[in-house]
Amino acid sequence: MTEGAVAGGTTGSGATRGTAGPGGVPGARAQVSEGLRRHGVDRATFTALARARGGAGAVRLLRAGQLSKRTLLLVALRRAVPAPERDAFERAYAEVCALQRAERARWERLLLRPEFDAWAAGCLHRLAAGREAPLDRLAGFLREPGPVAVPVRLECDGLRWEPLIAEPGPYRELFGHPVGGPPTAAELDAWHGLLAGAWEVLVRRHRWHAEAVSACVSTLVPLRPAPDGSAVSAAARRAYGAVAASRPAEPVLLALALVHEFLHVQLGALLDLVPLHRPNGAARYHAPWRPDPRPVGALLQGTYAHLGVTDFWRGELAAGAPAQARAGREHRRWRTHTGAAAATLLAGGELTRAGAEFTRVLAEAAELGPDCSGGGGATAAERVDFAAEGAAAGPWSST
Repeated sequence: MTEGAVAGGTTGSGATRGTAGPGGVPGARAQVSEGLRRHGVDRATFTALARARGGAGAVRLLRAGQLSKRTLLLVALRRAVPAPERDAFERAYAEVCALQRAERARWERLLLRPEFDAWAAGCLHRLAAGREAPLDRLAGFLREPGPVAVPVRLECDGLRWEPLIAEPGPYRELFGHPVGGPPTAAELDAWHGLLAGAWEVLVRRHRWHAEAVSACVSTLVPLRPAPDGSAVSAAARRAYGAVAASRPAEPVLLALALVHEFLHVQLGALLDLVPLHRPNGAARYHAPWRPDPRPVGALLQGTYAHLGVTDFWRGELAAGAPAQARAGREHRRWRTHTGAAAATLLAGGELTRAGAEFTRVLAEAAELGPDCSGGGGATAAERVDFAAEGAAAGPWSST
């Protein structure tokens, strides 16, 4: 893995930070340094993402960005390793380089392990502060299968998803909630039943979200319920591809949690490519779903995830799912909350130009539906159009 070979090996001088080509999104293209691959987000994909309709094509684009991010972290870490540990780190680094050349799929799986980002960034922070860092974990990533994990194979109407039910390993604090230990056989059976039911809900009533979730989410981390027994879920900015949740009472609520947390993961990956807001300052804003005011970044995360909640209940209504009264009530509630939060963001003055555009589209989708017609869900034509746009893309989290 040479410093010029990033997430696919294409090179070029690229664009200057903050510029965009014709039809692109301002700030969506950036040359990190000479020789590194340039990532872009075309306007159609950007708009589709803002509507929570990026689909599997947008996931592929964001996934490539995550591979480059982790490559850059590893390069930066290599430069920061202190002399006494350099030889051991170089040996592991050379193995990673060889893996990139010889077994690309395995190399991608290694770099995209949810805990890899947190490990690399944590090491950099510790070394910058003059502290010891667990640099030997790089060799561990090459040798170990990872935290205790059990694959679950799900299929409904031809659409497959094979997530791992996994412990978060040494990064247990990432998700902000107490995590469970290795699941027992009975717990695994319960998870399998809930996941199978949730997958059926997603595939048959929320196909767009099912396709995106299956393309992005590789790992489910079981959490303990809240002290009052209610279900909780979370995602983490430095754990791309993972969502965490306790077992809810019914599959439809797990399906909802998957949509909600996936959108947190997706927005985090987009923010790595496109700055949507200025760095969090002292200002705090009201979030309709929380008692505590939030900084701009957290409010944007919550607003986007609740666009998914709004869309989920709209889809339940459109599909004639059971509990229509609940679906109608929840849809009205979250449509109102999401629109109010979007208005707060737009009035706050802390969004970038791209962030303001993203938030305006988000607000429109919350109010009218993702096709912006006021209907209940995506039309067949919208499905085809956005699938094509996503595939052709070129030139965190409790809320």
